[in-house]
Amino acid sequence: MGLEQRTLSVPALVVMIIAASAPLTVVAGGVTTNYAVTGMDSVPLSFVILGIILLIFSIGYTAMSQHIPNAGAFYAYIAGGLGQAAGVGAAMVAVVSYNLMQIGIYGLFGFAAASFASALLGSTIPWWVMALVAWILVGVLGMNRVDFSVKILGFVVALEFLVVIIYDAMTFAVAPEAPEFSAAFNAGDAIAPGMGAVMAFSIAAFMGFESGTIYNEEVKDPKRTARSATLIAVTIIAVFYAFSAWAVAVGEGQGNVAAASAEFGPDLIFVFLGAHAPGWFVDIANLLFITSLFAALLAFHNVVARYFYSMGRGGALPKFLAKTSRRTHAPVAGSQAQSLLALLVIVVFAAVSAGKDPIFIVFTMFTWMTNSAAFGLVLLMALTSFAVCGYFARNRTADSLLTRVIAPIAAGLALSFVFVQIVINFDVLIGLEEPGALPYILQAIVIVPGILGFLLSWWVRKIRNKSAQSKIHETTLN
Repeated sequence: MGLEQRTLSVPALVVMIIAASAPLTVVAGGVTTNYAVTGMDSVPLSFVILGIILLIFSIGYTAMSQHIPNAGAFYAYIAGGLGQAAGVGAAMVAVVSYNLMQIGIYGLFGFAAASFASALLGSTIPWWVMALVAWILVGVLGMNRVDFSVKILGFVVALEFLVVIIYDAMTFAVAPEAPEFSAAFNAGDAIAPGMGAVMAFSIAAFMGFESGTIYNEEVKDPKRTARSATLIAVTIIAVFYAFSAWAVAVGEGQGNVAAASAEFGPDLIFVFLGAHAPGWFVDIANLLFITSLFAALLAFHNVVARYFYSMGRGGALPKFLAKTSRRTHAPVAGSQAQSLLALLVIVVFAAVSAGKDPIFIVFTMFTWMTNSAAFGLVLLMALTSFAVCGYFARNRTADSLLTRVIAPIAAGLALSFVFVQIVINFDVLIGLEEPGALPYILQAIVIVPGILGFLLSWWVRKIRNKSAQSKIHETTLN
């Protein structure tokens, strides 16, 4: 039995994509960290530039979903454009990267939820207790109908947007300095030294935007839904994050935003709200920060489950992973496999973090795993861009030259640049103060499974070809 057919509309898919992006988490954590580490004013501009790059990427990427409606997305598209062995290698990188992203978020969720609950109850609650509560809920929802998850995510995302919009409006109302549009959106900064590091940080805010095509077997219109939803979601994310990043600078003062971000980190917007909003609103904002993380956990869990399903069906992973529920049509085996992996990692980090400061789990489990995931996913996006060219070069379609060649090549080159910046700045992204082996270990965790998958697939294909040639030769002799 396959996945549930034709239930997701464009608005529903937009919600799924934006939920993976976790708007409140990005503004509170990602934007402030970017200002603190890079010290550059052009953080808002980076979202505009990346939004344009990803829109160009989406032209060819979503066109592929019309020709290859497969829940494997990167796996299926790279296989179609660069060959089966490359596709299997990409599949392994994708599975590892999405799992790293989803499981890493449990660290920040556990920390934030435990801090909030401990403050309310007046007693200390370990981060892993709250992480396990989320793990149970995500596991249950992951085995239900996908449109049921959409209803929950839609409610959470709407509230997230509302809180951030209120925050943005307040920053302009109480701005200590006159807002400087030119400082935040100076086009000349696009080629300024340090902009690469800013983009390396900002690209993580978009991770999950590509997940729209993964649901292409479950959308109402495979020809249009995924494409429309992806383009809409990328546009909303880019504009919303660019404006909100500017609002953070406006609220603190352009000259003070880097120092304030370094001092307060992800708490910066809550400190601001605490000074200018009622206490109950600050509590709601903190609670929504936690639900924002939960929404991302659920969204990425659904993505991983469908990757396992697609790879099990295609033979890249064991066949049992392609099992779906007769009642909900959800990829239950993939969902259970992802939940098991998450549980193992949570248990390991719970043991490692015992007796340490609670923030330890944020600097390790969350930071290491999510940035490693971004490293892998940006690499896959660059490869997919070139795979799009390969696919259309071998298959005659009615797609335009822009879709078949121009957009994929432009996106591939741009994303390759961003990937190089991630590699160059990886020690900074994971918070490493001194050079060490950790960056190479984390990158190897992402890359090595892909290399092994490629080599194994290539070797198996070579053996099969030799076997087929031998049989032909024997038949000819007989």
